[in-house]
Amino acid sequence: MATSRRLNLLCVLVCFLLAEASEGSKARHYKWDVEYLFWSPDCVENVVMGINGQFPGPTIRAKAGDVVVVELTNKLHTEGVVIHWHGIRQFGTPWADGTASISQCAINPGETFIYRFKVDKAGTYFYHGHFGMQRSAGLYGSLIVDVEDGKKEPFHYDGELDLLLSDWWHQSVHHQEVGLSSKPFRWIGEPQTLLINGRGQYNCSLAAHYSNSSSSQCMLRGSEQCAPPILHVLPNKIYRLRIASTTALASLNLAIGNHKMVVVEADGNYVQPFAVDDLDIYSGESYSVLITTDQDPSNNYWLSVGVRGREPKTQQGLTILNYHPNSASKLPASSPPVTPLWNDYNHSKSFTNKIFASMGSPKPPRNYDRRITLLNTQNQLNGYTKWAINNVSLNLPPTPYLGSIKHGLRNAFNQENPPESFSNDYDVMKPPVNPNTTTGNGVYMLGMNTTVDVILQNANALSANVSEIHPWHLHGHDFWVLGYGEGKFSTKDETKLNLKNPPLRNTAVIFPYGWTALRFVADNPGAWAFHCHIEPHLHMGMGVVFAEGIQHLNRIPVEALACGLTGKMLMTTNNHN
Repeated sequence: MATSRRLNLLCVLVCFLLAEASEGSKARHYKWDVEYLFWSPDCVENVVMGINGQFPGPTIRAKAGDVVVVELTNKLHTEGVVIHWHGIRQFGTPWADGTASISQCAINPGETFIYRFKVDKAGTYFYHGHFGMQRSAGLYGSLIVDVEDGKKEPFHYDGELDLLLSDWWHQSVHHQEVGLSSKPFRWIGEPQTLLINGRGQYNCSLAAHYSNSSSSQCMLRGSEQCAPPILHVLPNKIYRLRIASTTALASLNLAIGNHKMVVVEADGNYVQPFAVDDLDIYSGESYSVLITTDQDPSNNYWLSVGVRGREPKTQQGLTILNYHPNSASKLPASSPPVTPLWNDYNHSKSFTNKIFASMGSPKPPRNYDRRITLLNTQNQLNGYTKWAINNVSLNLPPTPYLGSIKHGLRNAFNQENPPESFSNDYDVMKPPVNPNTTTGNGVYMLGMNTTVDVILQNANALSANVSEIHPWHLHGHDFWVLGYGEGKFSTKDETKLNLKNPPLRNTAVIFPYGWTALRFVADNPGAWAFHCHIEPHLHMGMGVVFAEGIQHLNRIPVEALACGLTGKMLMTTNNHN
């Protein structure tokens, strides 16, 4: 039975690829095994989740219009796995989005699942695990989409450098999961190390103890697994630096000594170029910047990454911009750039408010059909600490929404509509008067091709004078970021919204005690996660689910849906279609 289904799936795959190839695109095939590995990401051996024996996972490189095919086998012994292709909109293939309980079942140990999807838009993306907290365990890698043949980027560069930023703990992801779900709440603390392309140096603070002798010792210590990923450049050239953040917790700031950066892309969309000395990047975001290697060619220069938005207890991540023909072991003449103060939010807002769509970018519809306001709060549930949206903490069901909605399985999740907003008298500047929350797994059902506004509203957490940064990521769509503001959003803020040239993004931040206004068109049939991209926050319930146009989908692959209590029902239903 299983063999027959596998052969049928492969036949469909071959036919699909032949059809795609006939249209001039290419199929890029990958065969991956996901497994735990002994590794030393920061010169301290630990267990990481890797792919094909490597960490981070292999880089996928394709051209816009290509079809990516990943045959993924779960070689974990005791847990399921899925992979989310962050920023890829999955038009026509919502079951390939890689979200457990939303778009597909978790792939069980020993099972193989074939992800097949088109990368329709050039840009800087990445992929990561989306089951439990497997991103914290190291399940991630880069996904780069170049422009299709015959087209050019709207900016010139001579070479390219890729940076994937992440954070790393010495305690296992299971320690973190158990602590987050304990009563009382137990927090494992800030990450031990910031990783650049999966490499860092624990307990080796060059910024704090800068001297040639100590720096040399730090930069040269450890195995190849944790050696700094040196960025080799030629003098007097322009380089495109692709930067993506798959951090589980940390908001970051990146700077290169003596070099300005010109921002040209954000989340796979071109922006009006602007120059900065440093940039803030939140979990789930990606940027392309241009740097010109016009500094003294006899020197090398530091690239530094530091923590923002949380009191930093993690040392800066560092590597070297190595000017040829200098030795890569030659240390820069000056100390590393200093990260701005962690709570200097004016600095962060100044950078964010400079991002506008490039000329010729799609403009948002002038009006919206529906507005949903999402209040972000920290709450209590029977003594457990949770995050909630409009006082509902997300608790995903065992059967994926995609199949449940398609096949009318009304008992698979809560059929009540989730709250569209919150009480007008809620004071976002103070801890909640009633800290208690409920759990739920209802869905925001969106009309196909309607324009939806989302107002993300931040608030005070359980403790007084605490409001955290939350980067929110939408699956299946890009959205326009219409604006940011302070305090509680109200009708008077309508005039502040930018309908002229707002940037298109797939991830946007809400600042402490503030709001962020988004607009998107519900034009992609599927069930889509919308959630805080900080891993512990999502794990504790900080997300919602949107669904649109699922009735317009043809047959959904059984392999994506046959799990949970209703798995056999889905297989029976599909066999009759």
